Amino acid sequence: MSSPLNPSYNVKKRQQLHPDHILRGLADHDRFVLSEAITLLESSDPQKRHIAETVLSLLGPPPAGTVRVGITGSPGVGKSTFIEAFGNHLIQMGHRPAVLAIDPSSIVSGGSILGDKTRMPSLSVHPSAYVRPSPSGQELGGTTLCTSETIRLCEATGYDYIIVETVGVGQSETDIQNIADVCLLLLQPGAGDEIQGLKRGIMEAADILVINKADTSLLQLAAKARSFYESVVRLFHHDVPGWTCPVITVSSLENKGLDTVFNSVRSFMALLEGGLLEERRRSQEQKWFEKKTLRLLEQVVLGPDMLQRLYKSLAVEVGSGKKSAGSALQELNGALLNSFRK
Repeated sequence: MSSPLNPSYNVKKRQQLHPDHILRGLADHDRFVLSEAITLLESSDPQKRHIAETVLSLLGPPPAGTVRVGITGSPGVGKSTFIEAFGNHLIQMGHRPAVLAIDPSSIVSGGSILGDKTRMPSLSVHPSAYVRPSPSGQELGGTTLCTSETIRLCEATGYDYIIVETVGVGQSETDIQNIADVCLLLLQPGAGDEIQGLKRGIMEAADILVINKADTSLLQLAAKARSFYESVVRLFHHDVPGWTCPVITVSSLENKGLDTVFNSVRSFMALLEGGLLEERRRSQEQKWFEKKTLRLLEQVVLGPDMLQRLYKSLAVEVGSGKKSAGSALQELNGALLNSFRK
């Protein structure tokens, strides 16, 4: 196909990727092929998704020794800065980290900024690391619908520490439990510690508490917050026998406390050896299956054009006040039952 601007320039249509090509690239630790595979996985095109799912079905079990680290915390706590510092520390220790940064999607346009790479300038270009920002879409819980599968692709490419940075939406962001082996909750000193510490939800999901920004003028506040959270974690029962959630103060800017975080992750993973890790991952796989089943049912139920038109019409009527939500649900329910009887 020739370009209208330059008739002598031929635009070649890109060939569709083959699963064998992707599998070879992953085995060769080719992060460009890894990016292509993740793009196929996140695509709304059924054919492209089929290629990615075929690759996943051929990967086999996860390689031994990989660690899946979930990092969450409220916006502004410094997750990206911490991850860059921690990722560089992992590289110094001989590891290959992959960072999956989940970026919030606009509820208006559906778009995402995907600017996490700019906040990790050194880690994103390091040959031993991989940083991939992905939009959250309309998924709640801080992750995406493809995060679990993306982790498997990263592991198959030779990355042994897979770090998942969640959106950072708050206390209800607990989906990370269904993905990660170990969950780090980042906290900010002086940000309402007494109230935040008594909330459950994400606090109970954390395996390690990290008080970030423990430097300069916040040093004393960080020490105070650490003392408070050390008393709070005693109120929560951890599901791994013998583990007490540590509270660690860290300065990502000054690279202080990173070795303590790393050693805590290793200690926690050591406790999971002997069957607990396999049991946890099997449970996570089951919960991920249940979540994706609900999304599949949603697509099947609202798949027919007639039902889609009815749903959109009812949504407009409810929004304009012509119908109550209850009556609209009854009408939609009747239409669904009729479609199933046919």
